[in-house]
Amino acid sequence: MKKELHPTYFPQAKVVCSCGNSFTVGATKPELHVEICSKCHPFYTGEEKLIDTAGRVEKFKTRRAAGAAAAAAPKVKKVRAKKN
Repeated sequence: MKKELHPTYFPQAKVVCSCGNSFTVGATKPELHVEICSKCHPFYTGEEKLIDTAGRVEKFKTRRAAGAAAAAAPKVKKVRAKKN
């Protein structure tokens, strides 16, 4: 078996975020620099904003309401008048 095949594992590798937050993890490098972490990511901080550019949500709600109204309304048979 080849010697020195696997990289060195650092169980206390330091991770430094651009926001200033730092924490330790296990990694193959002794120090890691990241741009975004769980302290500054919009998804985890609750600052995430959903953008509805084309009004898709409103269109969906109107279609769903129309479908529910059509399903709830009693069905009426149309009777054709006979031609003489």
